[in-house]
Amino acid sequence: MTLNLLLDLDDTLLFSNMESFIPAYFQALSETLQDLVSPEIMLQALMGGTKRMLGKIDPEHSLKEIFDNYFYTKIGFHHEELQKKINDFYDDIFPKLSYLTKQRPEAIVFVKWAFDQGYRIIIATNPLFPLKAIQHRLRWAGLSPEDYPYTLISSYENFHFTKENISYFPEILGKLGWPDDPVVMVGNDLKMDIEPAMKAGLPVFWVKDETIFKDERGNIPQGQISEVRAWLEAVPNGSLQHSIQQPTALVATLRSIPAVLEGIVITLNEDELGYRTSSEEWSIKEVICHLRDVEVEVNIPRIQKILSIDNPFVAGEITDPWVTERNYAGQNGLEALQGYIKARKETINLTSNLILEWDRPVRHSIFGASTLLELVGVMVGHDKAHIRQIHQTIVQLRR
Repeated sequence: MTLNLLLDLDDTLLFSNMESFIPAYFQALSETLQDLVSPEIMLQALMGGTKRMLGKIDPEHSLKEIFDNYFYTKIGFHHEELQKKINDFYDDIFPKLSYLTKQRPEAIVFVKWAFDQGYRIIIATNPLFPLKAIQHRLRWAGLSPEDYPYTLISSYENFHFTKENISYFPEILGKLGWPDDPVVMVGNDLKMDIEPAMKAGLPVFWVKDETIFKDERGNIPQGQISEVRAWLEAVPNGSLQHSIQQPTALVATLRSIPAVLEGIVITLNEDELGYRTSSEEWSIKEVICHLRDVEVEVNIPRIQKILSIDNPFVAGEITDPWVTERNYAGQNGLEALQGYIKARKETINLTSNLILEWDRPVRHSIFGASTLLELVGVMVGHDKAHIRQIHQTIVQLRR
C-alpha cells in the first residue's frame, strides 16, 4: 500500500497573495485581447465565468465547459477564434506573473522526501485555472512537473467541481481509481482545504504559519509544512482512510461518481467502451449500463420506499444476468452514460437534504436490520468497485 498525498498549492507549496495575483492575471489577459475585446467586457466575462465555476454543483460537464460557455458568449467570439492568442498568453505572458509569488524551500524539501517514499502526489489546487497555468505555478514553486511525476493535477479541464463543493475531494479519489490505500489532504486554508476535506471524509493536515493563523482547532493535526513529514511517519496508516460514515461524505461521493464516469467516457470511442479484458469480464460500456439500470430499478425505488414506509422490507436483487439478457454490449455507451447521470441526479435530489431520515430503519433480506445510511453506503461501495474495474480495463486497453 502507498499513500495518496493531496497537496494544496497556494500558500501551502507556494507563497501566493491571491488578492494581488488574480487582478494582475485578469488585467494581463485583458491586455492580450484588448484589440478584440474591450477590457471592461473581458473583465465581466472572466469574473462571470469564474463565478459559475465556483457555484457549480451539477456533476455533469467539466468546469472548462461551464466557463467557456459563459465566457465566449459574453465576449462574442468562438473558442477556436481566440485559441492561438490564449495559448500564446499562457506560454509567454502568464509566466511573467511569477514575481507575485515566492518559493517555500521547506515545501520543496518535503515534496522531494514524499516522492522518495513512493507516495502518489496529487496537486489538489482549486481547479479554476487551465492546466498550463497550474504547471507554470508549480515551476515558480520549484516543483516543476517536468521534474516531479505527479499522479494528478486538478485543473478546470479535468474537474467538475471546485473546492467550494466538497465533491471535489471524492472526485480526486475516483480519478485515481478509488484505491484502498491511505489518503490525506494537506493544505493551509481552513475553509477551502481542511473543513471541506473533512466533510468529504478525508484525513487532513492543516499547514499553519503561526504568525498568520490564530484559529486553534485542537482536534485537527496541524503545524508548519516542515512538520508534515514527522506527523506522517508517526500516524498509523490505518487511520488515514477515506470514510463515508457521515452523510456529508456519503452524498459528496454519490455526486462525484457520475462526474468521474463522464471524465472517463469522453476520452474513449465506442470501440474502446466495448473492449473486454477477457471473455469473463465486462466492458466499460456494460458496466455503465449495469450502473444505470441498478440506479433506476434498484437504488431509487429502494430509497423512496425507505423514506415513505416505516421499517420496510427490501429484497436483495440479482442484477448480473441483465448484462446478457438486456444485451448491454449492443447498446450505445454515451447514451448509457447519459441515462445513468440522469438517474443519479434523482438519487442526489432524494438524499442531499436529509437529516434525521438517515437513521430510518429498514429490513434487508441479506444484511438484516439496517438503516438508510448503511444501505446508501452499500450503494457507494458498489459504485466504487465498478470504478476500480473500469480503471483496470483502461490500464489493459492502453498497454
